[in-house]
Amino acid sequence: MKFPRLFSALLVVGAALFLGACSKQSASAGGPAAPAKIKLGFLVKQPEEPWFQYEWKGADKAAAQHGFELIKIGVPDGEKTLAAIDSLAANGALGFVICTPDVRLGPAIVAKAKANNLKVITVDDRFVGADGKFIESVPYLGMSATKIGRMSGATLAEEMKRRNWAAADTAACIVTFEELDTARERTDGIIAALKEAGFPADRIFKAPQKTTDIPGSFDAANALLAQKTGIKNWLVAGMNDTATLGAVRATEGNGFKAAHVIGVGINGTDCLDELRKPAPTGFYGSIYASAPYEGFRTAELLYFWVKDGTQPPLDTRTDGQLITRENFEALLKAEGIL
Repeated sequence: MKFPRLFSALLVVGAALFLGACSKQSASAGGPAAPAKIKLGFLVKQPEEPWFQYEWKGADKAAAQHGFELIKIGVPDGEKTLAAIDSLAANGALGFVICTPDVRLGPAIVAKAKANNLKVITVDDRFVGADGKFIESVPYLGMSATKIGRMSGATLAEEMKRRNWAAADTAACIVTFEELDTARERTDGIIAALKEAGFPADRIFKAPQKTTDIPGSFDAANALLAQKTGIKNWLVAGMNDTATLGAVRATEGNGFKAAHVIGVGINGTDCLDELRKPAPTGFYGSIYASAPYEGFRTAELLYFWVKDGTQPPLDTRTDGQLITRENFEALLKAEGIL
C-alpha cells in the first residue's frame, strides 16, 4: 500500500526538520562562532639573508602575541612582488609589511595595494616616486641611516685613535652603493663623522660596488687598493656588514694583516661567523640594528591599523649600538638571535 510509504517519508522529513531546529538552538546556545583570525603579509626582498629572517622572527612573535596570522613571502623582483600582493588579497589578507626589491616599484605597489584594499607599511627601504622623491604618505619604519652611518664613522675614528695610528699612514675605503638612498645616507654619515673627527678628507676614498654582496664589495675595494699603494693602515666601512666583509677580504688579499685594518659594518646580523673566528680579523665590529624589533613593531603597527583603525606614524626610526668580539654574544642572546 502507498500509505505506509507516505507515512515513512513524512517521518524522515519531520526528523530532518527537528534535527535542523535542534542544531540551530545548539549553535545559538553555544554563542556566536569565533571570528576568523586577521591575516597580514610580510614581504621581503632577500628571504635568504639573516637580517630578513630575523625580521620575520620578530613578526612571528607579534603574530603569536596578538593572535593574527602572518603570511611570509620572499619577493626578489617586481613581478613576484605584484603577484604576491594579489595572492595576499586572494587569501583574505588585510594588509602587508614590505621591504621592496626596488624602491622605484613604490607607485606600482601602492596602486596594487589600493586596488586590493590592502594597507601597506614599508620597512628598511622607503618607496620612491616617479619624481625621485620619497613617497611620504606610506608609513615607514627603519633605521636612522645617517645616524647609524655616523656611529660607524665615529667608531672607526675612535679605534684608530686607540691604536695610535697616524693619519699620514692611514686611508679610508668606504664601499658605496649610491643607487639606493638608504645606502647613500649611511655612507655619507660615515664620511661626515670621519671628517668631524679630524680625519683628512683627501684620504677618504669611495669604492663603488656594482652588486650588493660580498663579491661586489670585494671587487670594489680590490680595485681601490690596487690604485692606492704605500698606505700602511686601512679604515674600512660600507652600507652594511656584507659591504665591509668584502672589503676586509680584499685587504687580506692585498697582504694587509688584521692589525692594520679596522672594519666596521652595519646591521650586526651578517657578521656573526666573522666575530666567532678564533683569531681576530680586520673586521672590528658592527653597528647593530635590531631586525627582530623592526619585524615585531611593523607587524604590530599594521595589526592595530587593520583591527582598530589606528594610523601608524609616517616615519619611525630605530637606533643602533656597537657590537664587537667582546660583547656580541651577550647582546644578541638578549635579542633572541643567539
